[in-house]
Amino acid sequence: VIIEDRGFRYSVGITNIMMSPLHLCIAIIWFTVAVSEADASLFGVSSTAASNLSPLRSKSALSIVHQMSRGGGDEESKDVVLPTSRPYLPYTLAIRDSIMIAHSFHNHPSFGPAGGLHGATYTVDVEFASASLHPECNWVIDIGVASDLVAEVLKKYNYKNLDEVFGEGVMTTTEFMCRAIHDGVVEKLKEKYEKDGEENGFEGWIKVTLGESHKAWASYDGPLP
Repeated sequence: VIIEDRGFRYSVGITNIMMSPLHLCIAIIWFTVAVSEADASLFGVSSTAASNLSPLRSKSALSIVHQMSRGGGDEESKDVVLPTSRPYLPYTLAIRDSIMIAHSFHNHPSFGPAGGLHGATYTVDVEFASASLHPECNWVIDIGVASDLVAEVLKKYNYKNLDEVFGEGVMTTTEFMCRAIHDGVVEKLKEKYEKDGEENGFEGWIKVTLGESHKAWASYDGPLP
């Protein structure tokens, strides 16, 4: 089940649930109504949204995001609202790195033995998605620039105690760290735009996935504002 909130997507998996025929019918009706109300589909883009995007596919992903945030108008909105669903972005480039950290959950009883100080190694995947390729270089983003940018963001956390980085009482869960790294990547991209200009910059959607092990991982994704 995909839940969308302010342009950012969270996924929840549900298995092994036994339902009576009546409850199953109620669930199907509820889901159908919810999807129609949200104007979204199981694939993240509704038929209406897809048709709206079709004439825009030649435009950059950032233009699509900006147009969606402005309600399709040409005038800049004072309060920019992020899109509620990911637009159709067929091109992706992913960078993989890793970090080693120490942290605790401040002996909170909900975390059991993990409440105390312990170490973790995360596999970090940062995915850049775009509606089109660079007109000259045919890339989503320069892979060297992307690799250096991700590595620069991860320096803040690698070989560090996250309790000291974020302060006492902050639960540095995998989900939380996905958001922190995502925000760091966005910040670094904006700094690069200010320095080099937007002509050759990345425009689109960013997804950060942290793998705790082969059994568990978390992710956070959203548009580049």
